[in-house]
Amino acid sequence: MNSYLALLASIIIGIGGQLCLKAGAVQSSGSKLNLFLQPYIFVGLLSYFVAALFYIYCLKKIPISVAYPTVAISYVVVSFLAHLLWGEAFGAKQIFALLLIGLGIFTLNYN
Repeated sequence: MNSYLALLASIIIGIGGQLCLKAGAVQSSGSKLNLFLQPYIFVGLLSYFVAALFYIYCLKKIPISVAYPTVAISYVVVSFLAHLLWGEAFGAKQIFALLLIGLGIFTLNYN
């Protein structure tokens, strides 16, 4: 398996995990124990575990100085999806900050 495909899988699965954690947090009520009984929370944590396995695999070939910052693309995707799914803020400040993240990732990975 290509290391960059493993990195991509890690990022996509991590995005899914983050969205599941948010969905579980929104649905939970009251106690902290109830929070951990939410199916979305369980799926989110499991997703992070699987994403970590793909990430570890990609680190065999991709320098961590490239792989780790590249994961920041998930910030852009999660922010956009959170706006669509939960109506979270997505104003000029967020757009500017996310563009800077995207520019940094592009600069780092462009040969």
